[in-house]
Amino acid sequence: MATKVSDYILQRLRAWEVTHVFAYAGDGINGLLAAWGRADDHPRFIQSRHEEMSALQAVGYAKFSGKVGVCAATSGPGAIHLLNGLYDAKLDHVPLVAIVGQTNRSAMGGSYQQEVDLAALYKDVASDFCETVTVPEQLPHVIDRAVRTAYARRTVTAVIVPADVQELEHTPPQHAFKMVPSSLGIGRYAPVPADEDLERAAEVLNSGERVAVLIGQGARGARAEVERLADVLGAGVAKALLGKDALSDDLPYVTGSIGLLGTRPSYELMRSCDTLLMIGSSFPYTQFLPELDQARGVQIDIDPHMIGLRYPFEVNLVGDARETLRRLLPRLHRKESRAWRDEIEMNVARWWEVMQRRAAVDADPINPEYVVHALDGLLPDDVVVTADSGSAATWYARHLRLRGRMRGSLSGTLATMGPGVPYAIGAKFAHPDRPAIALVGDGAMQMNGMMEMVTAAKYRHEWSDPRLVVAVLNNQDLNQVTWEMRAMSGAPQFEESQHIPDLPYAEIARRIGLDGVRVEKPKEVEAAWQQALAADRPFVIDFLTDPAVPPLPPHASLDQIQATAAAIRHGDSDRASVLRQGFKAKVQELLPGTRHRGDRPGAEGGRGR
Repeated sequence: MATKVSDYILQRLRAWEVTHVFAYAGDGINGLLAAWGRADDHPRFIQSRHEEMSALQAVGYAKFSGKVGVCAATSGPGAIHLLNGLYDAKLDHVPLVAIVGQTNRSAMGGSYQQEVDLAALYKDVASDFCETVTVPEQLPHVIDRAVRTAYARRTVTAVIVPADVQELEHTPPQHAFKMVPSSLGIGRYAPVPADEDLERAAEVLNSGERVAVLIGQGARGARAEVERLADVLGAGVAKALLGKDALSDDLPYVTGSIGLLGTRPSYELMRSCDTLLMIGSSFPYTQFLPELDQARGVQIDIDPHMIGLRYPFEVNLVGDARETLRRLLPRLHRKESRAWRDEIEMNVARWWEVMQRRAAVDADPINPEYVVHALDGLLPDDVVVTADSGSAATWYARHLRLRGRMRGSLSGTLATMGPGVPYAIGAKFAHPDRPAIALVGDGAMQMNGMMEMVTAAKYRHEWSDPRLVVAVLNNQDLNQVTWEMRAMSGAPQFEESQHIPDLPYAEIARRIGLDGVRVEKPKEVEAAWQQALAADRPFVIDFLTDPAVPPLPPHASLDQIQATAAAIRHGDSDRASVLRQGFKAKVQELLPGTRHRGDRPGAEGGRGR
């Protein structure tokens, strides 16, 4: 039987070691679907409930596997549905290839059914490479360039294949004029800065007395080097959210996340340092970095397009984080004074005391901080944790200490709603032998997470470790937006937009062959986590939580305080609870610390009240 274009596309993906394609069917890719049948479902076709979920599952797979994620969809509406997930990948610098159908070439330009100008539609999201296959001879180079560019530039690429082209017999490019042969693979490489730039960077870092380090996901492969650098410089290390798993939170000088969802020690680190080193991060919130004339700065980033942003750095080092640090470290002088480091470690120890006390604050019915804090001590050593956007991300950022082999991620730059569950499903295909936990709000669960539990039910028998735990923070409120309205706009809660109905999430999970439990009292929280982590199938925990518990920033500005007060004065429907919970949460920061320096933060009881 002759090889069709559709057969060859799957063959080429296999040659690139693509093992999974996250997709949804449609007649615009009928040729590809038939080819999957002829190929015995290799690479594996993973069916979601919606094309956006396919893209987000591919993002989760790529984030946690280190491999390119591939998704596929039909022409017109299917291609449109992919977009949100594709932008999530683009903004978080995740390698992703989208393969989408198109109407027949003969109908293009004829306002035909489901005809959309896909090249124009994908011009931004796949700006590095977006190509339409019009003749078989364009293969293999179109597939090769899409995969290679996605890897090399850590971005989204797209291949558009008209339906009739999928059915054509494949003929390879010839040794002829205007033919483009191709080859597989991308060599390993790790660019490094010039020696003179490294010397300048070393001078800046050696001159500082109070060095602060901020790392992102680009530092994930340089963990040992970052630890050594922090020791030599006596530095504290803060982490952008995408880099939360890049360095263990058990290290006493790691101040945790930074920014609106960040920690007080990270805020203090940046307020007091005289030198800033940023590694593998494009953290956007300048107001959480040192004052512009406060600190001398050095940045390390592999992408020259992203270098020099966010802060007036003196030295910008373009290079791979690990290889750059290996060349920089011999040039650094060990700082004999440990006063700065001692101050950082005391601030970190005190912060974990505050977090424990914040989690223990009574709420109606359950404090969401306690829900996540109780999980911290129960995390399996090889867990993969995902968090949705919203207040769930705040508690993930502040209460979970990722350590050792633990992995975690969320939608960093796009901060879209709805990636928590599909990310976790993508993680299960990347690591079927590891448990996954998704922390999601009830808004995200209603938006798309609940239906993706159907996907989990469909594929759960393929995972050697069956554990996929979805924790729903059920407060019947789009909570993050409610608090942003209060703190940024001085507007009271607008019930019509913010209130969402209560659903029996655990019961729905049980109805589709999974398991779950509804938790309505604080004393039930830890047992529910233990039950879920011992389950033999995906498990949904429906935690009834208090929407009045404030996701306080590490340092509330006067404007934010005045705006929240104005919202309460203007008749916020939950004003009594907001005042009560806000006061109780803030008091925990003012209480004196009891831990002696050197004690392990949280060692005496991070699992409960």
